[in-house]
Amino acid sequence: MATAKQVQAARRNVKSAQKAARSKKTIAHMDKAIRTALGKQGAAVARRKRTGGTSPKTRAELYEIAKRRDLPGRSTMGRDELARALGVR
Repeated sequence: MATAKQVQAARRNVKSAQKAARSKKTIAHMDKAIRTALGKQGAAVARRKRTGGTSPKTRAELYEIAKRRDLPGRSTMGRDELARALGVR
């Protein structure tokens, strides 16, 4: 669990990155595949926030859980494999 200070710093960093992306249009210059992946991940997070659900998690979130549990072979696993190995639906 992150401390209040860490949460504040993370929020500040996200806001700073969003501001830079808007002003410099850095996202617009990315590969289409990367933009699509970022959009899908953002949509998944927004959907969970709206509904209050905890599933389905993104690969990045599952990877963090696997890292905390020290799951072997996690770096080569895809999203579905990580979810299966962690017992997440």
